[in-house]
Amino acid sequence: MTPESVPYRQFLADFEQTIRDATARLRTLSAEQTSEKTGDGWSRKETLGHLIDSATNNHQRFVRGQFTDDLDFPGYDGDEWVSAQKYNEASWPDLIQFWSSYNLHLLHVVSSIPVDILTRPRGKHTLDQIAFNPVDKSRPATLEYLIRDYLVHLRHHLDQIFADKQH
Repeated sequence: MTPESVPYRQFLADFEQTIRDATARLRTLSAEQTSEKTGDGWSRKETLGHLIDSATNNHQRFVRGQFTDDLDFPGYDGDEWVSAQKYNEASWPDLIQFWSSYNLHLLHVVSSIPVDILTRPRGKHTLDQIAFNPVDKSRPATLEYLIRDYLVHLRHHLDQIFADKQH
């Protein structure tokens, strides 16, 4: 079953469960585990910071996408954003709290979008450039696709954070 085939209400429940489960698991990681560089080149703090950056960028997309006839949004350089914000120097508990709270707010936002706006095909979009699983430029895209893609991206990076967790 692909994420797109799950009814939207179930998707929202899965999104919430992902946030709540990950928040609890993130709290079990030690300071040493979160600051060490991992196989992907970022520390766990930096990966969570990247997920915060993703939340902030997608928050605007999810709101703006409700009032436009297109899904034409700018991208951002994840490495530059992580580097500029010095996430490895931040407090792990503060990063967890911010990430969790921000994502619970995003859940609230995407839960409130009317179905006709979620599912309206948009011919003009940049999901070929900004989506984790890109949409061909020649195909229409929906706001719902972008929202679901956000969760796929989030889970991908959470898997990286929890990979090879030392006990």
